[in-house]
Amino acid sequence: MKLIKWTLCAALAAATGVWSDAAAADTIKVGVIATFSGPNAIWGKQFREAIDVYLAEHGDEIAGHKVEFIYKDVGGPNADASKAAAQELLVRDGVKYLAGFDFTPNTIAVAPLIKQAKVPAVIFNAGTSSINKQSDYFLRTSFTLWQISQPAGEWAAKNGAKKVVTAVSDYNPGIDAETAFSKAFEKNGGAIVEHIRMPLQTTDFAPFMQRIKNSGADAVFTFLPAGPATFAFTKAYNENGLKDAGIAFYGTGETDETTIDALGDQAIGLVTSYHYSDAHDSPLNQSFVAKLNELHPGSRANMASVGAYDGVHLIYKMIEAAGSDGAKALEAAKGLAWESPRGPVKIDPVSRHVVQNVYIRRVERGVDGHLVNREFATIPNVPDLGYEQ
Repeated sequence: MKLIKWTLCAALAAATGVWSDAAAADTIKVGVIATFSGPNAIWGKQFREAIDVYLAEHGDEIAGHKVEFIYKDVGGPNADASKAAAQELLVRDGVKYLAGFDFTPNTIAVAPLIKQAKVPAVIFNAGTSSINKQSDYFLRTSFTLWQISQPAGEWAAKNGAKKVVTAVSDYNPGIDAETAFSKAFEKNGGAIVEHIRMPLQTTDFAPFMQRIKNSGADAVFTFLPAGPATFAFTKAYNENGLKDAGIAFYGTGETDETTIDALGDQAIGLVTSYHYSDAHDSPLNQSFVAKLNELHPGSRANMASVGAYDGVHLIYKMIEAAGSDGAKALEAAKGLAWESPRGPVKIDPVSRHVVQNVYIRRVERGVDGHLVNREFATIPNVPDLGYEQ
């Protein structure tokens, strides 16, 4: 084991220290680790398309450096594959920045490597608050479950909900969502009547719907990772009569733009707490959505898109300030603020996580016939509320 560790150390040192400053100034490589195949391939697709938009708008050069993106597929939640991909990118490809990271286990797996190599890693999605404490070289432009779920609990308690069942995927982000919502809801006078934790890979939610119906709750709060599971859960909510029974739906990303139209009219009225909607009313977002449609007709911007778009912006700003010097780049990122398609954002200098508005949204039929998540309430400048939990 000592020999293996020494070999990796030596390889990383070679990969990060051998090239001359002149060579480093020519091309700076960014490794993107994500899911590009299998049932969760939507993550990689949304990441890559958003990167395409940013490159189309800003070019592939910044401060005298050409920026090259290298994509690695890990096929879904797979910590070992993520670690292997990071090793290959750092050692063989000589990347100076890592990015992507759709699932929490995949992200945590690279923490020792980025710390050792002093390479910043920008998280486009994975939403567990504790991730950024695993390495000082993590930065995040997406969200955390505490950040969006605590405002959801407060809003629900102040807008008619009295008794709630929480139903979340049984992994770290789901538990974060459950804890954050429950604490805020109970603090504001509500009662949690049952906690349901569902297997991460399941798409059969009928048994859980029956438990919710039998609980006596007047609402359900849920979190599942975007993709097939969120679509199946929201569909089951309607097909099993919860909506007709008057059990309100409070969620996070379950009405994701990539699946919302397939849900049809049964999605109308569902309420979610989130940090982005492709219907966000700002000129910058309209431009972002239009460019995405131009480059990738039929695609819809969602939270993965905006996380990647802003993640690339953050990487460009770090390159502009520090080139390939990871430690210097990290310091340059702290406190950085800009206008995003989602609204004003800032990188908190302590948590290295994005501070942003959280929106309460309701599904409506848009003027173009598509279903949209219409923002109707704003909680401004929300940090990662779970960082110190």
